[in-house]
Amino acid sequence: MRCKDIHFIQIIHSFGSFFVSLRQIMKYKDLFVDFDDTLYDTYGNSVIALKETYETFGLARYFADPNNFYDAYWQTNIDLWTQYSKGEITRDYLIVERFRRPLSTGKGLDATEAYCLEINDRFLDLLSSKSGVVDGAHELMDYLKRKGYRMHMCSNGFHEVQYKKLSACGLKDYFDTVILSEDASANKPSPQFFDYALQRSGAQRKSTLMIGDNLQTDIMGAMSAGLDALFFNRYPEYEKTKAPTYTVTSLRDIKKIL
Repeated sequence: MRCKDIHFIQIIHSFGSFFVSLRQIMKYKDLFVDFDDTLYDTYGNSVIALKETYETFGLARYFADPNNFYDAYWQTNIDLWTQYSKGEITRDYLIVERFRRPLSTGKGLDATEAYCLEINDRFLDLLSSKSGVVDGAHELMDYLKRKGYRMHMCSNGFHEVQYKKLSACGLKDYFDTVILSEDASANKPSPQFFDYALQRSGAQRKSTLMIGDNLQTDIMGAMSAGLDALFFNRYPEYEKTKAPTYTVTSLRDIKKIL
C-alpha cells in the first residue's frame, strides 16, 4: 500500500473517531419537546382565530364589548386545561364548556351544547390553519436536527388538531415521533404519559431531556418521571417549587446548552 493511501486512511479514521467522541460527550440523545406555546404560538394564533370566530357567528349581537367575551373565554380555557391535564375532566367536556361559560354571559344568547360544538369546531378549524410560531422556533429545530438529536413531540393537544397545526407551521418533519396524550391514555404531567413516550420513542430515561413552557405539566411532570427538564420560561412569573435542570427565557438560549 502506498504511503499516501495509508495517510488518507489515517485521516478518515481520525474523522470517524472525532465524530464518535462527539456523540459520546453529548449527554442527551433524545429530546421530548412540548408543542403548544413552546414552538407553536398557540396563544397568538388563538387570539386571531377567536376574533375570526366571534365575527363569523355575529356574537357582537350579544356582547356590548367583545372583550367581555374574550376575557371570559381565556379564563375559562386556562381553568379547564389545568383540570384536563390532571385528568379531572374529559376532552368532550372541555370543548363544550370552554365556550358555554363565556357565551352564557352574552345577553339573550342560548348557549346550547350543539351551538357550543359548532363554534368550537369552527374555532379549531381556524386555529389549526395558522402558521405562527414562537420566535426562534425554526432556527432552534434546524440547529438541533443538525446536531443529531432525535426529537419527539410530546403534547396534551387533540389528535385531529395537532397534526394540522404541525403541517401549517412547517415543523412536522423535524420530529421522529409525535406522542399525544390521547394515544398514551394519560396526560402530562402523569408518569404514565412519560413512560409511554419512552416506550414509543425507544428513548432511554437517562439520555432524554424534556423541553417545555409549562412548569407543572412539562417540567415537574418530566422530573417526577425521572427525566431531566429544560424550562422555557417565557413569562418569568412562576414560583419554582423544584428547580428545573435548566431554565431559559428564549428558544435561542437553548443552543448554548445543547
